[in-house]
Amino acid sequence: MIEIIQLAFVSIIPLLVVALGGLMSEKSGVTNIALEGLMLLGAFFGTWTIRILQLGSNPPPQQIIFFIGILVGGITGGLFSLAHAFASIKLNADQTISATAINLFATAFAIFTARSVLGGQQVKFNSVFRIDKVPFLGDIPLLGEIFFQKTYISFYLAIGILVFIWVLLYKTKSGLRIRAVGENPQAADAQGINIYKIRYLSVLASGILAGIGGLIFVVTTSESFDATVAGMGFLSIAVLIFGNWHPGRILLSAIFFGLFRTIASAYSIIPFLKDLVIPREFYQMLPFVITLVVLAFTSRNSRAPKSLGQIYEMGKR
Repeated sequence: MIEIIQLAFVSIIPLLVVALGGLMSEKSGVTNIALEGLMLLGAFFGTWTIRILQLGSNPPPQQIIFFIGILVGGITGGLFSLAHAFASIKLNADQTISATAINLFATAFAIFTARSVLGGQQVKFNSVFRIDKVPFLGDIPLLGEIFFQKTYISFYLAIGILVFIWVLLYKTKSGLRIRAVGENPQAADAQGINIYKIRYLSVLASGILAGIGGLIFVVTTSESFDATVAGMGFLSIAVLIFGNWHPGRILLSAIFFGLFRTIASAYSIIPFLKDLVIPREFYQMLPFVITLVVLAFTSRNSRAPKSLGQIYEMGKR
């Protein structure tokens, strides 16, 4: 049972981080379905950085390499998200089309660049970042086995991001402004709030978190980047919607979808599922079928920001 829970964390953590990134953008009123592409770009440059550091003559400690990879992935996602922000906020472009363009660009760019520089689309690295046991905390009965053994620093980073975003959005003046801009930009503009600045920073934060989530997903699930993040960006959007644009509910939603994704990939080690004569393909499509079913039943009750996806020109009422 503990093994299944820890395997679930591998899916839950990137889903949580990327969905929180989508939350930051959409709370300010900017739709961001580019999470898949931003994840992919962050994972590409992050794993490439990890590869370079590991092949160096005097590589730093592996956890430092992992942290640097996370940092590069976040910076990459943030920089590319600015293209979406510029098109959506400054040029008043359709936000869905702008985000779709990034998704299409990301895969082609990663494959072309990797093949041109590395001679193939795979970016290989040594996945040696798992922490076998956190000193002292790992000795706690049950909780220590679940949360402080065979884990990654990304687990604790994700919890920190969750707490930070909840405090930012609901306990600070900046968070109030972000929510005001997403709900009623006209009223926020009348109060002297710079709508463009808030939205630019929110989309930038969204890109940073998507890039971090992409790097975390690839590093904790494989030993190479192969120009894909397995649809985790789109699944994160479902997590965001099912979580009703609230950090606490997004956590529960990430756990829900993460568990189903774990069942899909690790059903062979679950005794009663292993005994069932069900094709492997059924389990592979299970997370996405669950996504469609859940969204079909919950979309009516969703409470998206009222101005989500709407173009706004400052100074105009």
